[in-house]
Amino acid sequence: MNESALKELWKTTNEKLEESLTINRKNTEEITRIKVQGFLSSMKPIKIFTLLVGIIWVGLGAIVLSHIYIYAFSEANKFFLFSATVQIVLTAIALWMYLYQLIKIYEVNSYDPILETQEKLVQLRISTLRSARILLLQLPVWTTFWWNETMLTDWNLFQWIMTLIVTISFTFASVWLFFNIKYENRNKKWFQLIFNGNEWTPLMKSMELLEQVEEYKLKD
Repeated sequence: MNESALKELWKTTNEKLEESLTINRKNTEEITRIKVQGFLSSMKPIKIFTLLVGIIWVGLGAIVLSHIYIYAFSEANKFFLFSATVQIVLTAIALWMYLYQLIKIYEVNSYDPILETQEKLVQLRISTLRSARILLLQLPVWTTFWWNETMLTDWNLFQWIMTLIVTISFTFASVWLFFNIKYENRNKKWFQLIFNGNEWTPLMKSMELLEQVEEYKLKD
């Protein structure tokens, strides 16, 4: 075989190899997009259920609180009123975030470029963490809604100490979680205890798959 024939064979082999690698890369991307779509679809039921239950809860709560503020404010337990108002407001804020997350999930298309899908997943991740932080700010008011004015006159020191310990502990926990729930802490045990299930795990699996595809493309 002469030199020109060898060069032609080498060129042909390289072209076939490049073509094969291109096909493999496209197939890998397509399979990854399908898997990501499947992971995100598994998040839809819990998001929709939470959104519907939350809307009912906030709607009923708003109606009851409005009635109390308008017609029975002077007779109402102010501790309950304050606690319930904070809880309803924070839940309403979290619901808007849940709606945003659901929209982002439906926006992800299996035909979107990898980078565009990654950007949407990052936005989804940020919103998921923020909604959890907002909801956990409710912890203290769950310990104060039952307080009443008779506590000021009838309770002894021990009762006050025990009650305040519980409320302060819940307050500290909610503030600490608010500032520490962030993506950088995702591998810590307490974080994984909170974020586990169909609202978080499919999102992480999707992001990991897309990162693997990007690494594969860089190696090429």
